[in-house]
Amino acid sequence: MKGQSQTLHRSAAADACATKTELPAAHARIRAMSSASGELTENLAYVREQIELAASCAGRRAEEITLIAVSKTHSARKIQELYEAGLRHFAENRVQERESKLAKVAGLNATWHMIGHVQKNKAARAARLFDSIDSVDSVPLAEKLNRARADINTEGTENAEKKNTSKESERFALANRLRVLIEVKLDPEPAKSGVDGRELPRLVEAIAGMPHLDLRGLMGVPPYFDNPEESRPHFHRLRELRDAIRAQMGAELLPVLSMGMSHDFEIAIEEGATEVRVGTALFGERERA
Repeated sequence: MKGQSQTLHRSAAADACATKTELPAAHARIRAMSSASGELTENLAYVREQIELAASCAGRRAEEITLIAVSKTHSARKIQELYEAGLRHFAENRVQERESKLAKVAGLNATWHMIGHVQKNKAARAARLFDSIDSVDSVPLAEKLNRARADINTEGTENAEKKNTSKESERFALANRLRVLIEVKLDPEPAKSGVDGRELPRLVEAIAGMPHLDLRGLMGVPPYFDNPEESRPHFHRLRELRDAIRAQMGAELLPVLSMGMSHDFEIAIEEGATEVRVGTALFGERERA
């Protein structure tokens, strides 16, 4: 049954690419697959095929797009299985969940992304636990992260100075800036996080001046639509906001656009996504305690 579903998915996508027509809503959603042993590897191969196809349709290379596995609520065992299958980027949306899995995945040479809202009182913990904070949405949060990373780098440079020269310690601090993305509010619901597009230039300018943060791009989560094609205007807007910042402040700024999830990442890729955050299509339905 699953093979038939995937064949139909590929066929419909190929037809859409050839004719430049919209993908049907029933097709564009990747259905939740089971997560028995071996299924995760198959899911990963399937998602990568869809990324390659979507990139090809958009005149892009699949290598331009980073696949991030959203592992929230999923076990360390599943993370390990996807890692062994070749995936290197994982995301959590809660500091506590990352901490709870830390010991079990400590041996993985993976990049960890924080994609959930970071409370300012947890900024210091987040700065130590994650390689990238993809959900910065205010100057106060950025300042907290910058100070936390400064403390971490001070510890590192002190250790480096015991073994190397001061020049080596300076290089250490520069190389260990915390990668961050700014989350832009695409969903109008009050409960949804993100900076308003009108405030984005001010936040970009503020973070760009923080020496321990490495601002790389923007992240956005549109409202959920049954038909993923309806997400397109929101992805397009995020790219336009990025392009406006570049026109104002420098063409090399904000190379990363993190947008698109299991049900709509193909549309996001067509609109310029460089990172897609995929959970259900890789892991299956979320695990419950």
